[in-house]
Amino acid sequence: MTKTMTNSNPIQFGYFLTPTTDYPEVLRRAKLCDASGYDLIGIQDHPYQSRFLDTWTLLAALAAETERVRLFPDVANLPLRPPAMLAKAAASLDVISGGRIELGLGSGAFWEGVHALGGDKRTPGESVDALEEAIHVIRLMWSGNRGVRYDGRHYQLRGAHSGPVPAHPMGIWLGAYGPRMLALTGRLADGWVPSSSYAPPQKLPAMQTRIDAAAAEAGRDPSAVRRAYNVMGFIGDSPSAAPFQGPVGQWVDELTSLYLDTGIDTFIIGLPEPPGDQLERFIGEIAPRVRENVSQPSIGTVIQ
Repeated sequence: MTKTMTNSNPIQFGYFLTPTTDYPEVLRRAKLCDASGYDLIGIQDHPYQSRFLDTWTLLAALAAETERVRLFPDVANLPLRPPAMLAKAAASLDVISGGRIELGLGSGAFWEGVHALGGDKRTPGESVDALEEAIHVIRLMWSGNRGVRYDGRHYQLRGAHSGPVPAHPMGIWLGAYGPRMLALTGRLADGWVPSSSYAPPQKLPAMQTRIDAAAAEAGRDPSAVRRAYNVMGFIGDSPSAAPFQGPVGQWVDELTSLYLDTGIDTFIIGLPEPPGDQLERFIGEIAPRVRENVSQPSIGTVIQ
């Protein structure tokens, strides 16, 4: 018997796609995800990496080559992407793709690389302040209103004509780890998307508590914040003490527990490069069993 927590969001599965310059291989994986039942493709955004394609250009190309899978930057590098134009780009791509885009957003990282491309080096406090301003700017730019204004320290709108309006209620999902970022997620964001490399499973409950408390204090239902998780690992042959590095059964148990016990509802799977047949194995052997476990009507009963 496993203790469960309330989770009103349906479980989803995605793939963490590395934007290497081998576009034919990147496209093959994206089409495989689209055809095999993945819900999402997340693409990291590190413009200072010379071996990576530009994330927004790639998102547009993959949106044109796929039919059903949703796509998002995982997460967009705010210091190098002004929020008004980021909002315009995301909404435009959502319209073009028929409502298949979400917006992952981060406060910035790898500041030497950001600075090398002309971006500002920000202190941790400045980066959180700028991210909060950006959320307001983006939502104003999605409003469809004319003459919108915003007077922030980092970002301003001076009578901008907003639009286009996204084709669906697009979410802003934050890559957040520190206390202020987690509180910001609870107060203003539509989703949370940490990575297991920086937020291992044992740290999730305390981080979730901060999000929930901030949401409640802001008068929001904490369940309104989708909980996505970039899970870095591989499907192995032998059991492992390390999370996300064992055989199919171990993966099923771990992901089922994360959904039922910590409220994680979306799993974005980062697999070895090249992944071999791991993409197919995950969606064919692991995802269906986890879905079955979390949909059981008897509270807390998990099928092994």
